[in-house]
Amino acid sequence: MAGYHFIIADDHPLFRDALRHALTAAYDGVQVKEAGSLDEVTALLEADDAVDLLLLDLKMPGVQGLAGLAYLRAQFPDVPTVVVSATEDLPVIRRAVALGASGFIPKSTPVSAIREAVREVLAGGVWLPPDIDAAGAADDETDAVARRLATLTPQQVRVLMMLREGLLNKQIAYALGVSEATVKAHVSAVLQKLGVESRTQAVIAVGRIDEERGQSDPVN
Repeated sequence: MAGYHFIIADDHPLFRDALRHALTAAYDGVQVKEAGSLDEVTALLEADDAVDLLLLDLKMPGVQGLAGLAYLRAQFPDVPTVVVSATEDLPVIRRAVALGASGFIPKSTPVSAIREAVREVLAGGVWLPPDIDAAGAADDETDAVARRLATLTPQQVRVLMMLREGLLNKQIAYALGVSEATVKAHVSAVLQKLGVESRTQAVIAVGRIDEERGQSDPVN
């Protein structure tokens, strides 16, 4: 097959090179573009409406873990997105799928399996590591937050990400080019959809979706 457009979003050039090689060796005439931050990947997606697949690392500038995935899925719902991460933690994988990821590839995955994953997703399927059953996993409150996060609009997710950065309403309004009243409306909608009562609770709840089982550090 030829003519696929891929975007590799990862802030480690060596890993991008390895992934690029895996893709170009598997497909003739493939176009691979690279991004090292959320702003860069957003710009690439806005400039190319023919992207067939986004391969997204969860830990790079601006992404903020699964919140970045939620933003990109809301902003570009027609672009299949596969998370490529250092984690193999089931709850994180389950939440990524709940947020609309078409696959989850641990960075320890062999090249042959990466190519298999890409073929599966391009065919319209969902690829997960062997022996992983995200759909059949036990539910918990944090998984519920991930599902609620998936209901936010792109602008609402963006506002939430700025809240996580500690920005005030007037700073968010300036950055987005909207009024403070609009920001307040977005914040109210975010709180309602997430089922929390304050900005602080929203930030804490969303921060927990990146936590691995038994750990407090965000995923890579």
